[in-house]
Amino acid sequence: MKKAALHNLGCKVNGYETEAMQELLVKNGYEIVPFQDTADVYIVNTCTVTNVADRKSRQMLHRARKKNPDAVVVACGCYVQAKQGELDESVDIVIGNNRKKDLIEILKAFEENRQGQIRPEAGRFCDRRVELADINRVREYEELKLESTAEHTRVYVKVQDGCNQFCSYCIIPYARGRVRSRSRDSVTGEVRRLADNGYKEVVLTGIHLSSYGVDTGDSLLGLILAIHEIPGIRRIRLGSLEPGIITEEFAAAIAKLPKICPHFHLSLQSGCDATLKRMNRRYTSGEYYEKCTLLRKYFARPALTTDVIVGFPGETEEEYAKSRAFIDKVDFYETHVFKYSKRTGTRAAMMENQVPEEIKNRRSSDLLALGRRKRGEYEEELIGTVQEVLMEEDILVEGERYQVGHTREYVKVGQKTDENRVNQIVNVEIKNRLQIMH
Repeated sequence: MKKAALHNLGCKVNGYETEAMQELLVKNGYEIVPFQDTADVYIVNTCTVTNVADRKSRQMLHRARKKNPDAVVVACGCYVQAKQGELDESVDIVIGNNRKKDLIEILKAFEENRQGQIRPEAGRFCDRRVELADINRVREYEELKLESTAEHTRVYVKVQDGCNQFCSYCIIPYARGRVRSRSRDSVTGEVRRLADNGYKEVVLTGIHLSSYGVDTGDSLLGLILAIHEIPGIRRIRLGSLEPGIITEEFAAAIAKLPKICPHFHLSLQSGCDATLKRMNRRYTSGEYYEKCTLLRKYFARPALTTDVIVGFPGETEEEYAKSRAFIDKVDFYETHVFKYSKRTGTRAAMMENQVPEEIKNRRSSDLLALGRRKRGEYEEELIGTVQEVLMEEDILVEGERYQVGHTREYVKVGQKTDENRVNQIVNVEIKNRLQIMH
């Protein structure tokens, strides 16, 4: 039996696709082994969202080749889609986005063609196989499916691919192409199978989840309503949303659904209107604040989380101060902070007044400290309350056994007990800070 090892880089969409490829391999007779082990096939699902992601993608490909010089090394995903020319001879097969579903056929074709093409002195193959679609012209959603995942309680379900927004800093539309939505029947069919396999929580994810259905006449709200009717699913969590989708109608509708988790990740990127305009974000800080207010109108103390970029080209000290003050005002549960990373091919890469790294580092540290304080304040309010927790793991803390899981707001909570409650939803009284885990 041939052995395959997979390594995932990047977002939850990449994670879903990596697990789907792993299922394809298992169904076709491969044994899955850890990436650090010796394998016959190594697959790296790459990321290109930042320069660091590019570097990590190359490092993992080199690591695979070094581990077994005779293995077939496969590079797939966003980095290879956007920057195939940067790949060196360590890679045997290149698979772009929208071709991952063909992994098994591509591997078979490569194996068939390798006969007679081995360099005796090196033991390597002469020809690289490249499977790259013109992603900007692709209009069909790539059907990858899951029946199980590495997690036993919560599962991410990819429902959409691509993005039409073209934020000035972002390379992803060039790596993922235009918006392509998965059919509602395909999504609900997969969720039913996952529910039958014991999963209680689904997280809907996509490259630009808020755009679900714009190409098919469907809508994200319609999809949510359909999933809500599936027996066995107890929780529905939404991936990253754009502020524009939060309307009075949307908020009122999902607030009536008991399975919806009051945990909303609304991408912000900056709290300064001038910076938002340069970013091509298509909303103002005032409009964003209105969306947060709407969610708080319909949900009691929802957990609002966000992403923020510091050091965007032209961000002055005054603009940063405005952004920081806005973030403080919104009162997020979690703020994910990223230092601006120049991506060749984007408009922002050509902008004047690029911000020095030392300033990015200072602003990042400042916002991270603010985020830690806000998170602590939110969690402090949970002490003395009873929360519904989906238990996910059994751990030892200082010699004592805890069952650990997440609340509906996605706060990690532990309960001291000798009972095994994994994959059960339990009411937990939070008596002290020790029960809130990070």
